[in-house]
Parts: sequence; C-alpha cells; structure tokens
Amino acid sequence: MAPVARQLSKNFGILEPLQTKNTISSQAEELKETIKENAETPVILVGWSWGAWLSFILTAENPALVKKLILVSSGPFEAKYAKSIMPTRLSRLSDKEQKRVGELLEILQRGGGDNDQVLQEFGGYVSKADSYDPIPNSGEVIGLQADIYTSVWKEAEELRKSGKLLDYGRLITCPVVVIHGDYDPHPYEGVREPLSRELKDCKFILLKKCGYYPWLEKEAKDDFYIALEKEL
Repeated sequence: MAPVARQLSKNFGILEPLQTKNTISSQAEELKETIKENAETPVILVGWSWGAWLSFILTAENPALVKKLILVSSGPFEAKYAKSIMPTRLSRLSDKEQKRVGELLEILQRGGGDNDQVLQEFGGYVSKADSYDPIPNSGEVIGLQADIYTSVWKEAEELRKSGKLLDYGRLITCPVVVIHGDYDPHPYEGVREPLSRELKDCKFILLKKCGYYPWLEKEAKDDFYIALEKEL
C-alpha cells in the first residue's frame, strides 16, 4: 500500500507498518507496538486485504488505540462466502492460465520448490483476475515471504471457519467504514452482511468498476481516494 501511504501523507501523518511475524497474535502485538511507539493515539487504522482482518483483531483487543477503523478490500468474515472466490478468479483467466494456477496451488500446498517464487507467480495471475481496468503497477514490490503467508493464512482461515474472527466485532466500539470494489472476487456481501449484525456503527461504501486494488483502478482510483480521505 505504499502508493496509498504516499498519497495520504500529503495531508495526513501516516505510518505504513510491515508485518514480519508468523502468527496472528505476534503480528497484532507487532502492530500495536509500532503504533504506540510512533503515533499519537488513538489512531485511524486503515487495513487492506489481510491487513483489514489484522486491524479488526487489533481494534477489538485494544479499543483505546483506535478511534476509527477502515477496512479496504477485506476478505469475507464467514467461510460460506469464501467458496466463490477462486471460481470467480479462474473464470476470468484463460484455460492455459487456469491450468498453471492449478499447478502453482499444488506446489504451494505440498511445500515443494522455491515457494517465494511460486507465490509471486501465483500472485501475478491472481492480480490479473482481481482487477477491473488496472493502472500498470510501478513494480514497487517488497520481497515475498511464503513461510509467513502460509503460517498466518492457515491460522486466519481457521479463525474465520470457527466464527471467532467475526466474534471480535462484538468488542469493537469505534466507527467502522468498509470500502469495497464491486468487481472484487471477495464478495462484498461476505463483509457487509456479517458486520451489519455484529457492529454498532458501520458504514459501507461500494465502488463501481473496482477490483481488489482500488488505488490501481483507472475507473475507481479517484472515487477511492475521495471516499478514503473523507473518512480520515
């Protein structure tokens, strides 16, 4: 999210924390310490993708640290909504690309080969499927760490499946804003419906012609920044 951090830094004080730990609890603790050491609390926390879930958990566990929570392109909060994600992605790829994605998934699941490289190639296909009309990326990519991804995602998926992820919502008292693209394969309903039941104060913003990376969408980039800055 470096491009977003840079854009927002023109008008706001910004931190862009990076996660280096391989468990959810240690990532949450790492994020908490980064905030406490480098910011005046309470802060507005903006989380994208996995960062949305991590921010959700941190806010529930440390309500005094966060005055508003903004979830961007969050994964669905209930497992039943996740079943359509991969089929949607594959439907947007060619037969050859679908076959290669299947091969890469098998490699990742069995843990063979250079998993960092495999995850990077897999991410390329996923990004293509997740984008509506993308702006070419500048190539600004930090090194991938497949071991952290594998460890944390396994734990996170189990947290969602058990219902404990959504349970954190009962502990959140600050306002929550959801920003989501209508072309994002992570179904918007899987965020809106569960959170509507659990949160006391939640606002939902659906961006048109927008995929998983709102700041890289030709049609939605401006609307994304307008919506986000309005909430800061």
